[in-house]
Amino acid sequence: MPAKKTDRHGLDELARRQARALGMGGVQKVARQRELGRLNARERVIRLLDKESFYEIGQLAYADRPDVQDKSPADGRVSGFGTIAGQSVGVSADDVTVMAGAGGRVGYQKEYRIIRQAQEKGFPAIILGEGGGARIPDIMGAVGMMSFAYPITHAPRDRAVPLITAIMGECYGGPMWEASVSDVVVQVKGSVMAVASPAILEIATGEKADKEALGGWQHHARTTGLVDLFADNDAEAIRLVQQLLTYLPANATEMPPMQEAKAPSRLKQNSILTVIPADDRYPYDMHRLLNCVVDTGSLLELKPFYDGSLITTLARLDGRVVGVLANNPNVNAGAMGPGACEKAVSFITLCDSFHIPLIFLHDTPGFYVSQYAETNKMPVRIMDFINALHHCTVPRIALYVRRSYGMASNNMMGANMGADFTLAWPTADISFSSPEVAFNVVMGRKVKDDPNKAAIKQAFLDNLAEISAPWEPAGLGLIDRIIDPRQTRQELITALRLATGKTGGRSRRLMASWNKM
Repeated sequence: MPAKKTDRHGLDELARRQARALGMGGVQKVARQRELGRLNARERVIRLLDKESFYEIGQLAYADRPDVQDKSPADGRVSGFGTIAGQSVGVSADDVTVMAGAGGRVGYQKEYRIIRQAQEKGFPAIILGEGGGARIPDIMGAVGMMSFAYPITHAPRDRAVPLITAIMGECYGGPMWEASVSDVVVQVKGSVMAVASPAILEIATGEKADKEALGGWQHHARTTGLVDLFADNDAEAIRLVQQLLTYLPANATEMPPMQEAKAPSRLKQNSILTVIPADDRYPYDMHRLLNCVVDTGSLLELKPFYDGSLITTLARLDGRVVGVLANNPNVNAGAMGPGACEKAVSFITLCDSFHIPLIFLHDTPGFYVSQYAETNKMPVRIMDFINALHHCTVPRIALYVRRSYGMASNNMMGANMGADFTLAWPTADISFSSPEVAFNVVMGRKVKDDPNKAAIKQAFLDNLAEISAPWEPAGLGLIDRIIDPRQTRQELITALRLATGKTGGRSRRLMASWNKM
């Protein structure tokens, strides 16, 4: 007689296989993550999601290569669905304890499925990256390579839902590709994001590069601009992802979530008069002004270290999510370089794709002029910025705070660019260039040897100051309202309410398929 089956319902086998999957790459490799001060893939997912909300897909998966099936629990991907603050999300985390986080066909298919289903069902997708790209044995040869090709149908370029990637370890290949098409990227300091590792780079080209220089956080913060937010550790990165979702709709058919307004104190709003130096040659930090205007604690600045002459930040105004582009005189006097233009386009694309109205605060002496700027295709960057403004269809409010000179004035949603409302402080100074430059261009040669040069110059500057003030353009209808700076918050709230109109500020999403940078 056959032996009596002791696990008739298969529950013991199920428990064994589940335990194997939950054990990931084994005790030693899990401990190694802890020694590095990092969470493992499952801990990251659990911390990200609401308690007991994780609905895992493919927990019992393993590699499709027979020789590594026993070494590939969940095939190196922890994937599924859950909720964050009650909002459904899809999530996939690379498990670096399994084959160094390198991806196999089964694991990647799990990840692609999460992104695809999130798009279809209408909720955000989140990638928690720490892996070395595809496993080399899996992609060797024609069949291996062709069966592993990146599925273009899964690429989330139409921004139907927010896609967020967190770079939480050494990420080469796969996680890098997801980051490159994500709406927002968060990077943990100490992690790396690059197409190829230093070892592969040296083999392929002979070039030697330190991994930090190749793709560390400082590199992406200041040189590439590919990363939006930075975290000191895994816990902070997870918090930033959670915070970010409070500014974005679940999908492109919805509007950004409203919250209870948290107005700055009247004292703080009145202190706005002390933010701007009396002498307009002196810089100041535009963040101070913004904190006097937007809801308390609501600034979430993206790409803060990438060409700081322009601030691009999410915020709330009377509980409504807004995107703010503000010149920062504290960096290069507010003169925008090619990096500022790039991040402006990236930010406008994000906001327009998810129905976030835009506010532009002017204080710029023009574009940054240098050999560096020309080498980095400054004319193209400027016109890309202009093109983004023309395609953008969310409500737009422009406010002239202080200087607004030259072509940069147009790029900051100047009066001829179609803003819903154009406001100005009495201190606004709008012209083709700074007074000193204007005098040298217009009068320099004419008065070079004139004994009355000082008097002529002063008369020129006095006249230029008069015609550059906001009063004449207001008289001709080029400025809608000249406002008391202390009323800036309320003026913007009212203008924004009127600009949203019957559509509620919904975008036509003409920029949904634009590249990030």
